[in-house]
Amino acid sequence: MSVMQSGTQMIKLKSGTKGLVRLFYLDEHRTCIRWRPSRKSEKAKIVIDSIYKVTEGRQSEIFHRHTEGNFDSSCCFTIYHGNHMESLDLITSNPEEARTWITGLKYLMAGISDEDSLAKRQRTHDQYPFKDISSADKNGDGLLNIEEIHQLMHKLNVNLPRRKVRQMFQEADTDENQGTLTFEEFSVFYKMMSLRRDLYLLLLSYSDKKDHLTVEEFAQFLKMEQKMNNVTTEYCLDIIRKFEVSEENKKQNVLGIEGFTSFMRSSACDIFNPLHSEVHQDMDQPLCNYYIASSHNTYLTGDQLLSQSKVEMYARVLQDGCRCVEVDCWDGPDGEPVVHHGYTFTSKILFRDVVEAINKNAFVKNEFPVILSIENHCSIQQQKKIAQYLKEIFSDKLDLSSVIAGDSKQLPSPQSLKGKILVKGKKLPYNLGADAEEGEVSDEDSADEIEDDCKLKLCYNNGTTEHQMESFIRKKLESLIKESQIRDKEDPDSFTVKALLKATHEGLNVNLKQKAVKSRSKSHSTSDDEESQQNSSGKETGQLYRLGRRGKTMKLCRALSDLVVYTNSVAAQDIVDDGTMGNVLSFSETRAHQVVQQKSEQFILYNQKQLTRIYPSAYRIDSSNFNPLPYWNAGCQLVALNYQSDGRMMQVNQAKFRMNGNCGYVLKPQQMCKGTFNPYSSDPLPANPKKQLILKVISGQQLPKPPDSVLGDRGEIIDPFVEVEIIGLPVDCCKDQTRVVDDNGFNPVWEETLTFTIHVPEIALVRFLVWDHDPIGRDFVGQRTVAFSSLVPGYRHVYLEGLTEASIFVHITINEMYGKWSPLILNPSYTILHFLGATKNRQLIGLKGLFNKNPKHNSVENSGHYVRKRSIGDRILRRTASAPAKGRKKSKMGFQEATEIKDGTSEPTDMKDTEGVIRRTTRSLQARPASMPVDKFLLMGLSSPECETIKDTKREENTSGKMLPK
Repeated sequence: MSVMQSGTQMIKLKSGTKGLVRLFYLDEHRTCIRWRPSRKSEKAKIVIDSIYKVTEGRQSEIFHRHTEGNFDSSCCFTIYHGNHMESLDLITSNPEEARTWITGLKYLMAGISDEDSLAKRQRTHDQYPFKDISSADKNGDGLLNIEEIHQLMHKLNVNLPRRKVRQMFQEADTDENQGTLTFEEFSVFYKMMSLRRDLYLLLLSYSDKKDHLTVEEFAQFLKMEQKMNNVTTEYCLDIIRKFEVSEENKKQNVLGIEGFTSFMRSSACDIFNPLHSEVHQDMDQPLCNYYIASSHNTYLTGDQLLSQSKVEMYARVLQDGCRCVEVDCWDGPDGEPVVHHGYTFTSKILFRDVVEAINKNAFVKNEFPVILSIENHCSIQQQKKIAQYLKEIFSDKLDLSSVIAGDSKQLPSPQSLKGKILVKGKKLPYNLGADAEEGEVSDEDSADEIEDDCKLKLCYNNGTTEHQMESFIRKKLESLIKESQIRDKEDPDSFTVKALLKATHEGLNVNLKQKAVKSRSKSHSTSDDEESQQNSSGKETGQLYRLGRRGKTMKLCRALSDLVVYTNSVAAQDIVDDGTMGNVLSFSETRAHQVVQQKSEQFILYNQKQLTRIYPSAYRIDSSNFNPLPYWNAGCQLVALNYQSDGRMMQVNQAKFRMNGNCGYVLKPQQMCKGTFNPYSSDPLPANPKKQLILKVISGQQLPKPPDSVLGDRGEIIDPFVEVEIIGLPVDCCKDQTRVVDDNGFNPVWEETLTFTIHVPEIALVRFLVWDHDPIGRDFVGQRTVAFSSLVPGYRHVYLEGLTEASIFVHITINEMYGKWSPLILNPSYTILHFLGATKNRQLIGLKGLFNKNPKHNSVENSGHYVRKRSIGDRILRRTASAPAKGRKKSKMGFQEATEIKDGTSEPTDMKDTEGVIRRTTRSLQARPASMPVDKFLLMGLSSPECETIKDTKREENTSGKMLPK
C-alpha cells in the first residue's frame, strides 16, 4: 500500500498512440487511483469500488493492437472498470512494480467485495469530509483557514450565515495554532455542521426530552415507528454496542444522538427491505411464471453501429444478475465463428471466447439457470463448430436429462434448473427424419437481426474506402446522438429518437448512393456485366445500401438443433398457442406494442404457458432502451434491454430484479399466473385490496450539484425539490412533488406528505428523484427506484444511487384499503371536475382550499384520455412550471389527466415518462411534426396539423394556483 501511495511511473497505453508516461498513485484514503499530469485534473481517477477486475500480462484488446511494442508481458497489466468495462492498460519499468500493483489492487477489491453494506456505508461516511478537505487545502499545508472553509462549504452546497460559520470554526479551533483547522479539528467542525435537527427531535420525542434513549425507550421506538416485531433487549443492546460512539453511554447502555444518527443512517433503516437482498420468493414454479432479467446484444459496449464488442460484457451482466444473454453468431475467418452485430462496423470477437466467458461467470453470484439466446447466421460448417464448443465448454451444464418438471405439459422451475444453461434457438421440425444431419427452418423471426431497411453492407470497388465510409457514418451518428440528448432526462420532447434515427439512416443511404453514382460515372473500368454481378452478390459493391429481403428459411444442422430443449425460438406473427411446450416467441418492441394494445388479456393467458422475448427496435442505433413496463404488465418474461446504456429504463429494470436477491428471476403476481385481467382497466382487480402509500418527505442530506453542471462544484448552491413517481399498471402511474427549498443542498427540510393509491402493488415501483429547480427548467441531481413490495414502514433513508452520501429522509406508512372505493374518495379533485364539466372550471378555483389538506390519492379513470407527444416548447414551459414557486408550498389540488400512451414504443428515448403517468401539471401546447425542424417550429410558431386538441375540461395550470388564459 505504501509503495502504491508513493506513486509509480508507468506507461499508459491508448489506442492509436505510442503511450503516455504518467505517475500513478493510490490516494491517502485508499479509495481511488489517480495520475498526473492530466488535463482532467481532479477527474483523473478511478474509484476502487468501480474496478471490475485486474488482469496480468498483455491480454487486453489495446495490448493486442500494439503488436509492434516490445513490452515484457510480466510488466503489463490491465484494470477494467466502470459500467462499460473500460480498460486502463499500464506498463511498469520492472516486473516487481507490476506485481505490487496487481496484488495491492486485488487486496483492495477483495476488502470491498467482502464488506457488508453497513461497513461500506460507514467507511464512505467516515471518508466523505476528507475527500473534499484535500481539494480545499489550496497550499497543501494540511490546515484550513476560514476562507478555505467558506469555499469548501459552497462546494458542499451549504449556505450558512458567515457569523454562524465563524462561531463553529472558533469552537472547533482548540489547538495553539489559532485561525486554522487541522484535519482532526475539521472533523469536529463537520460534525457540528452535520447535526441532524430532525433526528434530534425524533430522539427527544421518545426519550422524555433527554439527550439519549434507554434500552426500553429504544425498543419502544423500534416497535411503534419502525414496525419491527420480536424486538428483544439483547437486540437493542447489540445496536448500542455497534453504533454508540461514547464509551460512557455504552457503559450505561444508552444510545446518544451520534449513535442514534449512525443507526438511522445504516442499512437497518434503509428504505429497502434487507430480507429482499436474498432470494425469498418461491422458486419451484414453472419458468413462465417469472420475469427473467434479459440483455440485448450483450457483447456491445456502446451504440449499435460503431462500438466495440467485448467478451468482458458477458462477465459483467451475468454477475449483475442478468440471466438471459444474447450471442449473434456469424461466419468468421479460418472456420471460426465470430460474434458481432451484423451489417455494422462493430468489432468482432471469437465465439469460443464468449462461451468460455459465460461458462466462467454464469454461476458466480447465483446458481439459477442462464438462457443463451443464440442468433444463428452461420453456415452449416460453422454451426457444427458452435455446437462443438457449446458441448465441450459447457459440458454437463447442458445436460437436462436429470431435470424434473412438475407436469409434462409445464416448463421446469428455476430451482430444478439450478446450474444449467438453456440454449434458445431454432429446432429442426419433428417430421424430419432422425438420421437427417441438417434441414430447413423458418427464418422469419430472426429476432435481433437488424431490420431490412437498416442493413448496411460495404464494398470498396468504386473508390470509397472502409475508413471513409466509417468516418462518414461516425459523424452522422455523433450528430444524431447529440440531437437526441437535447431533452429533459425524465420527460422527452415530441420529436422521437426513432424519427431522428430513421431520418438520419435514410439520409445516410441517399447520400452514399449519390456518392456511389458519381464514382461510377467517373469510372469506366467496370463493365455492366461485372457491375450486375457485384450487385447481385452483395459482397463487392462500393456503396452502403439496403438489402432486399432474404429467404424465409435457413439451413440448420442437427447438432445445434439438439441442444435446444425448453427454449425453441418460433416465428412471432401473433400469439397463437399450438399446444407445444417450450416455445419462445420473439417480438420487436413495435410489434409487441400492437399486441399489448389490442390483445392484452390474451397475451397474459399465453404467457401463463409459454415464454415471450421482447427486444428493442432496430432503429435504436444509439442503444437507448424502451419502457419495459407495458410488457411486464402483460406477463412477458424476457424483456431484453441494452445493459450498456445507463438511464431511466435500466434503473427501473434493476429495481425490478433487486426485489428477489438480484438473482435474475422475479415471481409474477399470482393474478398473472392464473386467470386474466385487463391491465388498462381503471380497476383491474376489484376484488383485491388496494394499498395506500403515505409518504412524508422530511429532509435531504448532502445533495450534490447536478452532474451536468457547467461550473461543477463552483456552480450555484442548488434549490432542491423531490419528485416521487409510482410506476406500474397505467391506473397506478402518477407523480407528485414537494416544494422547492432555496439555496440548500446540504440539509434541506421539506416536511411534506404525499399520498398514493396502488391497485396492484406486486408490480408497482416507487421512484424518488431529486431535482435542482432553475428559472428555465430543472436539473437532475439523483434518483433511487425501489419495488413497492420492498418498502419498509417507518423512518427511512433513501440513498441516491451512485452518490456517496446523498440521501432523502422519509417516513413511510402503508395501509390496506378493502371494498369498492368511489373515485371521489380516491381522487376528489379529478372526479368533481369530471362530473361538473368544463363550464365549471373557473368556479372550481374557489374549491381548492376545500381539498388542500386531503391526501392526494391517484386512482383515476383513464379510458379515453391520451397524452400527446410534447414539443420542445412544451417541455420548456412544463419544466418551468413543474417545480412549485420558490419558498411557496404548492397547491394540493391539481386537475389531473389520466393518460395512456397510444404510441409509446415509437419514442425509444431512455427517459420517457412511463405509460399512463398522471402528472399534476400539464400543458395544452401544439406538437411539432417530426419532419419540421425544431428551430423553425419554435421561431415561427406554426400550427401543427398533427396536434391533437385537448378539451378545456382536462386542463388547468396549477403551478402557482392560477388559471392560464385559454
